Amino acid sequence: MCRLFAMSTGGPRVRAAHWLLDAPRSLRAQSHRMRHGAGLGWFSLGGEPIRDRAPLAAFENADFDLHARNVPSHTFVSHVRDASVGGLTVRNCHPFVMNDRLFAHNGVVKGLETLRTWLTEVESAQVSGETDSELVFAYVTAEIRRHGDTTAGIVEAVRRIGAELPVFSLNMLVAEPGRIWALRYPESNELWVLSPGEGGTSEPGADGTVPAVVIASEPMDDRRGWRLLRAGELLVVEGLAETSLFPFGPLSRPLRRSDLSLREAASQTTDGPPAAPGTGVPAPDSGPLAGPAPVLAVTEGGSGS
Repeated sequence: MCRLFAMSTGGPRVRAAHWLLDAPRSLRAQSHRMRHGAGLGWFSLGGEPIRDRAPLAAFENADFDLHARNVPSHTFVSHVRDASVGGLTVRNCHPFVMNDRLFAHNGVVKGLETLRTWLTEVESAQVSGETDSELVFAYVTAEIRRHGDTTAGIVEAVRRIGAELPVFSLNMLVAEPGRIWALRYPESNELWVLSPGEGGTSEPGADGTVPAVVIASEPMDDRRGWRLLRAGELLVVEGLAETSLFPFGPLSRPLRRSDLSLREAASQTTDGPPAAPGTGVPAPDSGPLAGPAPVLAVTEGGSGS
């Protein structure tokens, strides 16, 4: 399944190379199983969201390596994609950007035609790709604008999606400068946090290491401080302060794995695509998502999507 990563230091600008590239289960290592795209988002000195994304596996993407090693920020969001909806194009790669926020998602949400009716024409115009993830983000963004508060908007959007749409998993990350919202909903897919008091740092063991809140789809090393978020938990991170909210009830239309298409079900496993014989590296995708030749990576700033 797709893998999520986020980190907040509460102010100091650091690099994310350890977790993205060098940790025992770094995002680059995980991308050998999730090869349909990779992206990294961060915030500039002026608080502008910037992202670099491409329909390439992180381990194949020199730009992913370059930005992970060299870009400093206090807030990061990253994603490696195992596609379930939408072709292998740059527009379908996470993280997405709308209204100066970063967003990444892991899971499957159906009923997208219904979801589109909840958006105005202006709100729909922010969606440039084909994924359920970006459409969910457009609705979350709309509710944040209507409520004038990020937490309230996320809660309202997720409540309505959970009440009216078929959902397998709606694990997601939303980020503003110095703030991250991490949701695990329901229990289908995991999401973990490593808090500063439990060993969370920007680069464990290095000189000048900085305390950090680290969030990931799976523990990225073997330290014992990793905590699995509870089903329905919305973790709000402001700097280094963490608050857990539980505003969501059970899904009204939960999807089982048997309700998913073969491609959707494959994208929600932890193992990723099968390895090519004798290589240990995932074989090329020959299914309907293979799509056109990969598009070059694109580094984007601003509030467009």
